[in-house]
Amino acid sequence: MAIANTNTYNGKGIAESFEDIIFDISPEDTPLLSACKRMTAGQTYHQWQTDALAAAAGNRQLEGNDASFGTLAATTVLGNYTQISSKLVKVSGTYDVVRKHGRKSEVAYQLMKAGKELKRDMEYAIVRNQASSAGGIGAARSTAGIESWISGNSVEGTGNTTGTTPGFSGGTVAAPTDGTQVTFIEADLQTALQLAWEDGGDPSLIMMSAKNKQRFAAFAGIATKYNEVKGNVQATIIGAADVYVSDFGNHMVKLNRYMRDQAVLCIDPSYVGLATLRPMAKEELAKVGDSTNWQIVTEYTLVVQNPDAHAKVASVGA
Repeated sequence: MAIANTNTYNGKGIAESFEDIIFDISPEDTPLLSACKRMTAGQTYHQWQTDALAAAAGNRQLEGNDASFGTLAATTVLGNYTQISSKLVKVSGTYDVVRKHGRKSEVAYQLMKAGKELKRDMEYAIVRNQASSAGGIGAARSTAGIESWISGNSVEGTGNTTGTTPGFSGGTVAAPTDGTQVTFIEADLQTALQLAWEDGGDPSLIMMSAKNKQRFAAFAGIATKYNEVKGNVQATIIGAADVYVSDFGNHMVKLNRYMRDQAVLCIDPSYVGLATLRPMAKEELAKVGDSTNWQIVTEYTLVVQNPDAHAKVASVGA
């Protein structure tokens, strides 16, 4: 027979059981942003120059020949617009000071979280097929992503001929036009790597989505292996690769959560940077009531120092 007020079912004043930590598994990795060199922009339109040596040729001259001068090639000027990205945090005065589990200050916690989200937004912008735009009244500026920049060394996946990548022209970078999605195959990757190498690039970093990484793991040269087992130790099955060795060098293969399935990027980290006009900073905004208002803001642009150092396989992901 139950006795009143002596068990957890009918007792009063029992303290709650609450973990004093917040479990957040959201990914924070930003592979391209991490690979970019840090640079400084001075205007909302940031420019740089590229150049190339003349093609090698048989150079034979007559003995005693008079000098004959040709026209020297001018440099090529490229540019990209800066993009403003921000996150806003608004917390009531009461909520910030009441006792909470997992954090002391709600403002500090939300600002920390917003900073991580902002970095993910930046990665999303610079790794995808975004076009550049000067913006205007009522329209935000945008920085062109690296997928849009790679035009000369763009390889359409085998079986597709309709995709296009206009690249940089007339001061802006247009977004690619997707063709019919086909399967990512090794021959197309090798072609892309060769194009970048022939132009002088060293595309030591290959980035791709999860779907294309699974296709990559099935390439003929990547075999499932087992480690040597001794005694009662369990075997390890290796069914993937993080390094790809081609005729054109060794390439680190990285997953990128923010890439589109339609492209595989072959990047030379020596020729990609992030130019910052306004470094990421937090600032408290004016109070308009019983709450604290904050903004985290940054202004930046992707600098693809020489697009021909990179390559991509386009219209894949089927």
